[in-house]
Amino acid sequence: MANRKRAEVRSAVHRRIRRKVRGSTERPRLAVYRSLNHIYAQVIDDEKSQTLASASTTEKDLRGSSGGNVAAAKRVGQAIAERALSAGIDQVVFDRGGYLYHGRVRALTDAARAAGLNKGETLAREAEVAEKAAAAAEKASADEATAQAASAKEKSAKAKKAKSKGESAGEAIPEAAEAGSKAKGKGEKAGEAKPEAAEAVSEVKAAKEAKED
Repeated sequence: MANRKRAEVRSAVHRRIRRKVRGSTERPRLAVYRSLNHIYAQVIDDEKSQTLASASTTEKDLRGSSGGNVAAAKRVGQAIAERALSAGIDQVVFDRGGYLYHGRVRALTDAARAAGLNKGETLAREAEVAEKAAAAAEKASADEATAQAASAKEKSAKAKKAKSKGESAGEAIPEAAEAGSKAKGKGEKAGEAKPEAAEAVSEVKAAKEAKED
């Protein structure tokens, strides 16, 4: 029951895909079908209802030890591409047959592209990937440069702050010395005033004694 339901879902997906994907004489359809033990590929001209090339793991040379694995799917993809190119076909429309694009289906289509089918699309895709990689590298470089600039700015600010603190401490030392000098000067003046006061008292005392005589 579960397998029947899965097959029904796949058929529904395939019908939906087929409403949009149609092969022509200039660009036929590469249809993929897989079973538990085998995988099949056909290049079909839907306008003429004609199969132009086919390959599958039912062929002894392509099956290998097993027809139901990724390695066999790659062999089928390469074979169908070589046969299509021999027939003068280098551009196709991929029809994955309602299967998810992974595993054996992906291995077959990737191998077909690598063997020469849809070469323009492959080159465009590689160029796009390279462009994205270059953009990512440029962005990473710019981010690194920004981080380095921010780090340098922070270090400069810290150094400037430390320098400012050092200058403030240097200014405080002469001020302290000057304050000490002023205090010392006041002390010396106070010391000088004491003998002068004693001398004045002595003079007053002498004048008083002279008056009494």
